[in-house]
Amino acid sequence: MVTVPARQGLEAVDILRRGAAPAVGPVLHDGSCDTLGFLVPPGTAAGWDLPGSACTQTLGARSRRAPADPPVTGSGWLLPPEATGPVTDPEVLRAALGEAARLIEAADRCH
Repeated sequence: MVTVPARQGLEAVDILRRGAAPAVGPVLHDGSCDTLGFLVPPGTAAGWDLPGSACTQTLGARSRRAPADPPVTGSGWLLPPEATGPVTDPEVLRAALGEAARLIEAADRCH
């Protein structure tokens, strides 16, 4: 699971859903809604190095399909598995998170 600050995650969800082929898989929010977690394929954590994010192995996230129940205690589904496709492709997610970070930076400069 790739975890990011909620603001960046919400921007990335919008970016992924606007694409020619919507590419976002299940997304979790933590109990306080400070972070979002994108379910990604097993093994992603070994090569994940995007600053401002973390990628960890979660229980129940051992396949390309998301579990029915949130795999992290105290979390809930922002986008549940039945409303999305399989887990999010890590390279597509990396690009969307980068675009989201640039949009947030530009918006912050304007205020």
